[in-house]
Amino acid sequence: MTLSPHPLDHLVLPTVNIALARERLGKLGFTVAPDARHPFGTENACVFLADKTYLEPLGVASQEQCETSIADGNVFVARDQAYRFRVAEDGFSAVVFGTDDAVDDDERFKAAAISAGRMLDFSRPMKMPDGTETTAGFRLAFAADLRAPDFLAFCCQRINPLPADRGALERHENGVTGIARVALSALTPAVYRGFFEEIVGGPRVLEHSFGLTIKTANVDLELLSPEGMEAFYDLPVHTSDPGLRARAILFKTRDLSVTSSHFAANGVTYTRKNNRILARLAPGQGALFAFEEIA
Repeated sequence: MTLSPHPLDHLVLPTVNIALARERLGKLGFTVAPDARHPFGTENACVFLADKTYLEPLGVASQEQCETSIADGNVFVARDQAYRFRVAEDGFSAVVFGTDDAVDDDERFKAAAISAGRMLDFSRPMKMPDGTETTAGFRLAFAADLRAPDFLAFCCQRINPLPADRGALERHENGVTGIARVALSALTPAVYRGFFEEIVGGPRVLEHSFGLTIKTANVDLELLSPEGMEAFYDLPVHTSDPGLRARAILFKTRDLSVTSSHFAANGVTYTRKNNRILARLAPGQGALFAFEEIA
């Protein structure tokens, strides 16, 4: 069977608390959706983009409920708690791909010996800006590489789709319209090629001197060496850990001058690198945010 590559769906950004993430993302010019509670102890406040990808800042609403969920075999919560213990309360822990059949993905992951554990089905209420409420349902299939304990990938199937018209939530004062690239670092990026080929489902892969580019259906995943992270994102990576870590997000913006003006007006420190603006790491942000003018 010939697979077509999955699209990027969303990115998971653990945060010390949702209020802090909301404040930081607001300063960066993003519209943040109302807080939403998961039925297993975590909560989020998402940033929805016009290209139908989104950011999921993830907080802990109830530590006790999280611990109960882990005991019940909830992979999502277990991996979030492990990331917070091993890495940081603020960070970038997971890359999520859209799928029409999470059960099929789970079977593929098991066959390839990269399944991270039991699938997860859940639903949660979602409030819209106009005050209406709907129920969003999800089915998740998890994948992980034992060589990379601080990175999780999963495929997300919408059982009850999110509202198609999220226009008010998808408009951002910084001019951002979507995600162009996601950057991950590893000392030897090439060793993770097979892992991503399996998860994404037969993507085109480009090799270069700084690592690999994985072509998903909508976004490029960059697996970069520490030298590559410095060359493309001015982000020093000082580590002897050979594991994989999610590090940076490159956003598409309509007009970079709108983005920089918003940052200046809101006291956001940024630098320029080639034709990009880089907003440095800050509490509540989790990853380096880069912005580029892309039609």
